[in-house]
Amino acid sequence: MKNKEKKGKGKVMWGFIYVGTFIAAFVISAIIKVSYNPLGKKYTVNWTDSVGKIYTDIAYGDGKLNRFDLYVPTDNSKETYGLVVYLHAGGFTSGDKSDDSQMLKWLCSKGYVAAGINYTLRNENNQASVYSQSIEIKNSIPVIVEEAKKLGYKLDRMAISGGSAGGCLALIYAYRDADTSPIPVKMVFEAVGPSSFYAQDWTPYGLDKSPEAAAGLFGVMAGKNITADMLGTKAYDEAIKDISAFMWVNENSVPTLCAYGKYDKVCPFESSKHLINALKENNVPYDYIEFPHSGHGLQNDNKMYAEYMDKTNEYLNKYLAQK
Repeated sequence: MKNKEKKGKGKVMWGFIYVGTFIAAFVISAIIKVSYNPLGKKYTVNWTDSVGKIYTDIAYGDGKLNRFDLYVPTDNSKETYGLVVYLHAGGFTSGDKSDDSQMLKWLCSKGYVAAGINYTLRNENNQASVYSQSIEIKNSIPVIVEEAKKLGYKLDRMAISGGSAGGCLALIYAYRDADTSPIPVKMVFEAVGPSSFYAQDWTPYGLDKSPEAAAGLFGVMAGKNITADMLGTKAYDEAIKDISAFMWVNENSVPTLCAYGKYDKVCPFESSKHLINALKENNVPYDYIEFPHSGHGLQNDNKMYAEYMDKTNEYLNKYLAQK
């Protein structure tokens, strides 16, 4: 009986440790999130009323952080517009839609309606998970479409993007939720967003050596009870599927542009191989840009960053621009 009580207390203690690990392990990405832009003026907009207007903190749900900002072009003469959603970084525990204002302004300057979305962040006092955050993003899109319509912008197509945590959520929406989107998803572009959660790929956190830690951390992220004995089984794959974007890739998945740093230890570089393999095996149009000298911030490869941004522009022109 005493041994069982000790085991029970041990599980409770480990539960708190895993939640703390979730917050601590990813908080570094709030510091080195993907906001570094070595291109300077090329992708920076001199924002004036002649470019567009920003509507801030529009509610899409009951949560305190269920808010989005909408950037609309001044030219409202087009019959329809494309929407580009950009999701903020911050390790699922911090960050804000305003962090990406320069990117959103640039997207709007190209004639798109752009949206930055906040979502409930994980902390010690709530049960937010990558899964619950993905559902909030899913629920926000119909509201964004309706709000844009009220302002005189009819949306009939969209792209979704983000960096780090935002990249993860963007991939989930693009592959898992595209079929239920109120407007067709035409493409996704993202940088350093985790798309898979296998312990053997997450060596920087030592999860390959501790099944208990892996089960605890990924259970928190998935919002489900995952035990160590589930790792490597079909039951585990099923438990993490809702937050593992690569598992939803099929022959009908949208064109994808992605970038990863070879020395990334926040979103371990090894984890990106599952996404690339899935895109390749399903013949999905994609471009993968590897940053050979960079970690999570992608800050050591200016040439590759230039290629990523130029390729982003190319994808938008090819897949989202009005024909």
